[in-house]
Amino acid sequence: MRIGIGYDIHKLAEGRKMVLGGIEIPFEKGPLGHSDGDVLIHAICDAFLGAMGKGDIGMMFPDSDPSYKDAKSTGFLSSVTDIMKKEGYTLENLDCIVIAEEPKISVYKNEIVKKLGEIVEASEDRVNLKGKTAEKMGNIGKGEAIAAYATVLLKEKT
Repeated sequence: MRIGIGYDIHKLAEGRKMVLGGIEIPFEKGPLGHSDGDVLIHAICDAFLGAMGKGDIGMMFPDSDPSYKDAKSTGFLSSVTDIMKKEGYTLENLDCIVIAEEPKISVYKNEIVKKLGEIVEASEDRVNLKGKTAEKMGNIGKGEAIAAYATVLLKEKT
């Protein structure tokens, strides 16, 4: 068994799409980033890569590479999932937290979990998502940023 943890945070800005877990959510702000800024998928990629000892998302998909400009993060997670399979692992569990004052993710939770399960090729009962706020504290609490944490448990195929 291998465990990995991932984290990401992005500033929020007017005129950007709010993409979370590969789902576009109607909201007046979105994450600033070289790609689509999907903090949830970025945290998940880091968790997978960490569990496999393969570095992090910045090493694999550097923001210095123009080919990743405005890229969909779902493609990053698909690539990481392919590496996981090639390395001989299966996903036992993916547990995630999104921290934002707004938008509230509860309305989109099932859709996001379904999308993530499709990408990582796992049943929805292996994917968990929680939404939290920062209780109006700090940049997240002021609505200036959004963050996510993810943990994965990988099992080696036998």
